[in-house]
Amino acid sequence: MKLSMTRRKKVLLAVFLVILLSQLPFVYRRYKLGKLASAVRALNDQQRTPAISDHLQEIKGVAHVHSFIGGHSTGTFQAIIDAAVANDLDFVLMTEHPALNFDTASMTLKGDHAGIIFVNGNEVSTSTGDRLLLLPGDQQANRADRLTTQEVLSGRTAGSAFVAYPHDFRSWDATGFAGIEIYNVYTDSQKINPFVMFFDGLWSYRSYPDLLFASFYERPAPALKKWDEEIARSGRQLVAIAGNDSHANVGISLNDSAGNSLLGLQLDPYERSFRLVRLHVLVSAGIPDSRDNPLDAEPVLTAIARGRCFIGFDLFGDTTGFRFTAVNSDADPLGHAATQAPQPMQAAASNAASESFLATR
Repeated sequence: MKLSMTRRKKVLLAVFLVILLSQLPFVYRRYKLGKLASAVRALNDQQRTPAISDHLQEIKGVAHVHSFIGGHSTGTFQAIIDAAVANDLDFVLMTEHPALNFDTASMTLKGDHAGIIFVNGNEVSTSTGDRLLLLPGDQQANRADRLTTQEVLSGRTAGSAFVAYPHDFRSWDATGFAGIEIYNVYTDSQKINPFVMFFDGLWSYRSYPDLLFASFYERPAPALKKWDEEIARSGRQLVAIAGNDSHANVGISLNDSAGNSLLGLQLDPYERSFRLVRLHVLVSAGIPDSRDNPLDAEPVLTAIARGRCFIGFDLFGDTTGFRFTAVNSDADPLGHAATQAPQPMQAAASNAASESFLATR
């Protein structure tokens, strides 16, 4: 009996040591996140917006946002507006999933709310199996799954369309789309190992909930390569954008019959999602831009369609003030290839232009 008790203690001690050793990588990752958090704070404290004389006004916002209207989310309009205010955003590009019997674009957030401009867009799947972001959305969105990609694009009379999830897109010969969503938070998050994230969460969620997402950030090399190839093949400008793909639907919760949360943990609330990546847009100087006098949707969409924008991974430091200039030595200067884009970007400059859209500190 004494030998059995001794053996049991040894087994329990061995199990304890194994568990302890298995947590060391997560303890170290928490330490690394703390170092990263300190570096980000120091960078933001040193942030000084440079004086830039390009006669453009920089604003920032997020794209590819969903609410309860389109399903796959229980996120409310108020939660989205509050998150946009908390992040000091100037615009939010809504991209609601369509519904069969009603126009989700006409029902979602649109226009000025709390001094922030909301564009009522759609994310649609076509019969060809492609995904498009339509900004703004339209009434044909609810039947897009019965139309080819080209039919959806040809049926547009206003606004812009962007290729979503380019790794799954097939209809590259189609015409009418303004650009490509070269980075998508959801796509990147598919690389997350649930086991690793669970223990990372146990050690780091309370202190560094935002930076937990930094563990799966990865340069979108295949999407950038495809972007370059399509610019070279088509000989036309294609604008690069990033999608937050915000749903506020990742987590566990216990709700009452009225839908109020009694207990739970949400990993991707809108306020956090809007910090992960942002779209910085350069509009013509002099356009109203304040909480009391907000800008309109039209100059925002026009500037994006013309390529006057860049992607900022602002989680690692505010990228406001970033500029990149590229010149094609074999042709006329392109001006601010990443931002102003007064002419279509030619294929010879596409690689340089690609770098310009991915701004980090």
